[in-house]
Amino acid sequence: MNKIIKNILNAIEKKGYEAYLVGGYVRDLLVGKESFDIDICTNATPKELINIFPHASFKNLGGISFKIKEYNFEITTYREEIKYEKRHPVEYNYVNNLISDLNRRDFTINTICMNKRGEIIDLLKGIEDLNNLKIRMVGNLEKKLNEDPLRIMRAIRLATVLNFTIEDNLFQALKTHKETILTLSSTRLKEELDRILISSNVKYGLSLLNEIGILNLLAISYTSIIPVKNIEGMYAQINIGYKLPFTKVEKNNIKQVREILNSKEITALTVYKYGLYLSKLAGAIMNISQSTINKLYKNLPIKSLQDINITPEEIVKILNIEYSKTVSIVLSELEFFIISGKIKNKKNELIKYITNNKARWGV
Repeated sequence: MNKIIKNILNAIEKKGYEAYLVGGYVRDLLVGKESFDIDICTNATPKELINIFPHASFKNLGGISFKIKEYNFEITTYREEIKYEKRHPVEYNYVNNLISDLNRRDFTINTICMNKRGEIIDLLKGIEDLNNLKIRMVGNLEKKLNEDPLRIMRAIRLATVLNFTIEDNLFQALKTHKETILTLSSTRLKEELDRILISSNVKYGLSLLNEIGILNLLAISYTSIIPVKNIEGMYAQINIGYKLPFTKVEKNNIKQVREILNSKEITALTVYKYGLYLSKLAGAIMNISQSTINKLYKNLPIKSLQDINITPEEIVKILNIEYSKTVSIVLSELEFFIISGKIKNKKNELIKYITNNKARWGV
């Protein structure tokens, strides 16, 4: 256990309270994954916690949060939840025992605790499910899924990322309750979908979404998927009818990557038009090496219109015309032929080409 984490647990225990690591950090540690989001549960109340960590911020639902170096800490008081509204508990009681707090959580593999000595406390058989590579819900399935429909997407996401199976009763319950995910905010829905798509195990995740019926629910379709570590690259490979909150930049990048994929090749013209970043992203999907694309970019004779070795003023003078759309047409044609290697970017060659082709532009 990292010394920073151990010191936080020590600080709570020195004041006479219990403190345990719980949830994703412990789960990931046991399966060999690195995590920097640290959840700690304790019988100390938020007011008592803020006295121990005065620079922390209060969190909703009884807890505090703070950051130390790369670690994000969230410390919450043991509680039992009584009533939910719109995914959030609006009535809850602080309690003084660990088991009550663990019973309010979602999946057994997220209830495994660890003390400051690195000893495991497993009250709900989370280790058994971890060893059996199984996602199992804590407590009553109907109640837990009705309380928070996001648990449907979380179950699929965890199964995808960890390459676990979903316990049969939970799997059937996910199918039964699938339509409740439409009550979620599009932002939260996208966050979980992003994590599924960005996983190297994405094909398994998509198969789960399909079997449960969520692909149809969100109008998601695709022909083939190549895992890449870029969410824009993943969305470029699927069609989705459900409206998700993409930024303008994301929408544009996804659209352009699709255009490259549809062209089925990456040439000098591709790299010039779409730039190095999007070309390399599409290249990763098309199994075209990054070095090949880097070489294409490096060997471009020009990187933009401004690099063409003739000015608009010179074009106007050669053609003996006023400034008009014709100048842009000429520059676009020169740009294409320079990138294609049909004309060198030398002033004398450019002048010669323009002079010999005046008739093309009605001059």
